[in-house]
Amino acid sequence: MNIILLGPPGAGKGTQARRLVEERDMRQLSTGDMLREARNSGTEMGQKVAKIMDRGELVTDEIVIGLIEEKLNEDKGGGLIFDGFPRTLAQADALSELLAKHNEDLGAVIELQVDDKALIERITARSTCANCGQMYNDISKPIPEDGKCENCGGTEFKRREDDNAESLKQRLMEYYKKTSPLIGYYYAKGDLKRIDGLAEIDEVGEQIEKLLD
Repeated sequence: MNIILLGPPGAGKGTQARRLVEERDMRQLSTGDMLREARNSGTEMGQKVAKIMDRGELVTDEIVIGLIEEKLNEDKGGGLIFDGFPRTLAQADALSELLAKHNEDLGAVIELQVDDKALIERITARSTCANCGQMYNDISKPIPEDGKCENCGGTEFKRREDDNAESLKQRLMEYYKKTSPLIGYYYAKGDLKRIDGLAEIDEVGEQIEKLLD
């Protein structure tokens, strides 16, 4: 089963994608990860990506679709999770055509709905282990009292510079401006499913599992 995860920055798409990878053997396709992987691959496509990125230009939809097609030709495990793609209606159409070409379809488009004010409060309270990337939150999952990461034992933690209220408001505005048409697009196709993205992590995961089952 192939799915798309929609939601603003900090809604928990990455966390839920990792759960699905571990529990359902799905593969997460993050646009950023694919571009970095291609750039370091040394392939013809990778060299093209490297030149564009080195010039500071945006990679075209055609190239991103080409990278996704490469992944469709590989072992998909329990299915693909599209994270960060599509972002526009043109990309959504291109993805639909690509999946049809490979006799694939979308099982669901899952939107993690959030309240902006609550989301900003949650994001500005988050930090990560500098060693392994384990996520913590001052409110819902504070750093252990002994000051050590529960995952790797690291003692250094960091916050993203752009995890501040003003920056987040701008990122949210940009997200909604670009993504609102997508929500209507997939709703009209009958693919859109909505869940509460601000629920506890396990509860969000259970909601997603129910949708997929």
